[in-house]
Amino acid sequence: MPAVFLKDRSLLFVSGAEAQPFLQNLITTDIISLGADEARPGALLTPQGKILFDFMIWQDGDGYMIETDAGQRDSLLKRLTMYKLRAAVTLAPSTEEGVTVCWGEDAEGSQGVRGSQGVRDSRFAKAGITLIRRPGKHGDGKEALYDALRISHGIVTSGSDFALQDAFPHDVLMDFNGGLSFRKGCYVGQEVVSRMQHRGTARRRVVTVSAATALPETGTEITAAGKPVGTLGSVEGGSGLAIVRIDRAGAAMAAGTPLLAGETPVSLVLPAWSGLVFPASADEASA
Repeated sequence: MPAVFLKDRSLLFVSGAEAQPFLQNLITTDIISLGADEARPGALLTPQGKILFDFMIWQDGDGYMIETDAGQRDSLLKRLTMYKLRAAVTLAPSTEEGVTVCWGEDAEGSQGVRGSQGVRDSRFAKAGITLIRRPGKHGDGKEALYDALRISHGIVTSGSDFALQDAFPHDVLMDFNGGLSFRKGCYVGQEVVSRMQHRGTARRRVVTVSAATALPETGTEITAAGKPVGTLGSVEGGSGLAIVRIDRAGAAMAAGTPLLAGETPVSLVLPAWSGLVFPASADEASA
């Protein structure tokens, strides 16, 4: 597949003697166990445990590169600066603009690269796909190809698939894709997400959506018997992503109740790499 340039991605570089503990005590990702050529998802949460900023993070020399949506970068930089206080940490926007992703045969030549040369996206690795992320423009493939790959493997992005400050990390499968640690110490919002994990109360989850015809636009409500189940996110033709209440969707499917995105009949599938299944009843969902 061709290399695809994502022009709406921006980068921040975090360096300094205390960069690792600064980030480790602040974000959801366990960066101490981060592989040298690995990019993991992460988030900075609100105290209530919802996603305030989402990003990818990887090692770059003696520091860390954070890749986020271009619209988030300045606000994220401001928020990190607020937490910095007197820590020996330097925060700076990268001079590179945008990020290039490649996979399949185009990723083979990037094996073993790291830092600014390219890193493996752990989210796709969970789905058995080697996808390399590299700062700057190194290809001209159509962005729709990357979106189609994301959709087929249940990998979401903020803005298109969920609104910031509206989703918990569990909602977007960060408890399965390497972006959420339950073993490291405290970080902002940690108590809430740990409680969700131990109580098993996560009900909203990412699903892939398919239809025999083109799906309606992003933001369309998904319903069962007229009751809301979730909301349609990224769409490419007859395929899309959504975050849905899997207890409600599972009960509807078990009862044979049609699921609709607007007026369009749809089917929902949980990403295979997550290992999740739809509960068939409310009792099963709360078990």
